[in-house]
Amino acid sequence: MENQLKSSTNNQLVALVTGANQGVGYQIAKALAANGYYVYIGSRNQNNGEKAASDIGANAYAVQLDVTKQSTITAAVNRIEKEQGRLDLLVNNAAISHAGKQGRTLEEITQANRASMAALDDIRTVWETNVFGVISITQAMLPLLRKSSSARILNVSSGLASLSWIADPACWAREHFDVVYAASKTALNAVTMAFALELEKEHIKVNAVSPGFTATALNNFQGTDSVEVGSREPIRVALDINGPTLTFTGPDGPFQW
Repeated sequence: MENQLKSSTNNQLVALVTGANQGVGYQIAKALAANGYYVYIGSRNQNNGEKAASDIGANAYAVQLDVTKQSTITAAVNRIEKEQGRLDLLVNNAAISHAGKQGRTLEEITQANRASMAALDDIRTVWETNVFGVISITQAMLPLLRKSSSARILNVSSGLASLSWIADPACWAREHFDVVYAASKTALNAVTMAFALELEKEHIKVNAVSPGFTATALNNFQGTDSVEVGSREPIRVALDINGPTLTFTGPDGPFQW
């Protein structure tokens, strides 16, 4: 509690990163902590969150958080409000790429996620985390964000979310656009825009960022970029307090919505 009280009185910036016990979320949380943020490591599994916080060290604290379970969201809000009184940065990173049988290859998952055959239960499961979970936690955290003088929301999206890019016949990723994961990220971008437009008058910035094709658990670690490389742009946007709102960027710069 001593550290918690000290962080508040010193006006230390406060961040929450969902799905931060591994992958891109972990790298974002690690960078925020290294830059002096008091970082809450959101993790569905408390033990995994505690390990991640311990590995990061100073300024990192685990919070049990499943974005599909309102009770854990409410508990996280109550804890942050009690310990810090506000939230300066919310990073919506938690996501899943598929549902159903585990242990499948990326190719098998891609085939099962195609629009003509994807199981509706699988679609609902993925969208529950990637879309509705983001809406739920953002709505819940808004009262704390409104108490910040520089509130920001960062949604970790995907290049696959860009309909303009995917519609281009020359786009290499066209064959990977599906109704399960890819379409959920397109929906997330629409959610990003809706929040950004509404909250702009309150000076709360809302942006989307793509890590690129990064090797993480989302793709059975078959991505072409390392997690360190894929995390560079998300980290840059997360740390950019004075940046614009309503942007969608990736490793190579701006993406078309």
